[in-house]
Amino acid sequence: MARYTGAVCRLCRREQEKLFLKGNKCTTEKCAIVKRSFPPGQHGPLKSKGKLSNYGHQLREKQKVKRMYGVLERQFRRYFEIASNTKGVTGKVLLQLLERRLDNVIFRLGLSPSRAGARQIVRHNFVYVNSVRVNIPSYCINPEDIVEIRAKDKSKNKINENLELTKDRTVPSWLEFEAAHLKGRVIRLPEREDIQQPIEEQLIVELYSK
Repeated sequence: MARYTGAVCRLCRREQEKLFLKGNKCTTEKCAIVKRSFPPGQHGPLKSKGKLSNYGHQLREKQKVKRMYGVLERQFRRYFEIASNTKGVTGKVLLQLLERRLDNVIFRLGLSPSRAGARQIVRHNFVYVNSVRVNIPSYCINPEDIVEIRAKDKSKNKINENLELTKDRTVPSWLEFEAAHLKGRVIRLPEREDIQQPIEEQLIVELYSK
């Protein structure tokens, strides 16, 4: 299964925005954006500060969202095609599809400090959906689905450590979580207001609609 394997902090620096790809590190002074607030590369600090074109804004927004959710280009375009063929507002449906990914749900429940860590938990066969083991990070959850972690003591201790790291994070209202049993329930589909990150999805729609 294809995934990005390069340095993730440079992705935040390229977008000049925190994408929270390294979990709790992104909230400390060790964050790459704090330490080096300029684009990566040999000439990063010297790059032009000129105004981006409309296409440039659209491209950067698409890259930002794609990297935030850990999705590569081909899969991201497929999500857009599904969203554009689904009844409703295309941008909103696109974000719903991304939020409904199983690795994102694990992240939203606080079982991992980052989506990359959540993806690893899924791939290691610790996650069950409606009592059926699922090891596909892109698996799309539905309302009333029950997501739970079943792991041996050593792995469960690691997940409990993750919960301690994310204890200040609020579980979104479209999810319900029982920390004692490492079990979550999908109450409803996520709405646009449930996604707190500054995303301008209309720019992505305009980019792909050309």
